[in-house]
Amino acid sequence: MNLYQNIRNLYKKSASFKKLQHERLILWRKEPVFVKLEHPTRLDRARSLGYKAKQGFVMVRVRLKRGGRQRPLIKKGRRSKHRRRTKIVAKNYQQIAEERVGKAYTNLAVLNSYLMAKDGIYAWFEVILVDPHHSVIKADPHINWILNHKDRAFRGLTSAGKRSRGLRYSGKGHEKIRPSKHANRVSRQGR
Repeated sequence: MNLYQNIRNLYKKSASFKKLQHERLILWRKEPVFVKLEHPTRLDRARSLGYKAKQGFVMVRVRLKRGGRQRPLIKKGRRSKHRRRTKIVAKNYQQIAEERVGKAYTNLAVLNSYLMAKDGIYAWFEVILVDPHHSVIKADPHINWILNHKDRAFRGLTSAGKRSRGLRYSGKGHEKIRPSKHANRVSRQGR
């Protein structure tokens, strides 16, 4: 078993690690929403999603509030939308976390993210960011493709975005997903 498999097993099964995670959550609740990190907390997960310990890579931990999203309460008038205040949004929390980090760090590109922890109130994600203007990133042939990909998080091009768009599957039963649900509906309806 290699190093990263050992780290993964410790994270999933170790009782001492669960105690450490509990202590971390107490500290993380008091921190600001965005926390810039020196290195990833879960090295195995970050490496599998494209993180490298070199210049130009930045890690940010973001805190999201959990719970259903609601429309504002309208006190006057009668509208059909009063029936349902719960807003049905076809995005997962991870994609929203990536979008918020993308808005906060506009000069960096979102590469990927992963779930760190969650409790009854909050969910924490660690987002991998890449500086596309850094000379080390421009020289690296494995990552310099990101120079041509603007606003990946907002266009649903990260792993979490593709999952919420339904692009994890293809073939029979998934014909109406590509190129997008909206494009498919437009081609069928002619509008």
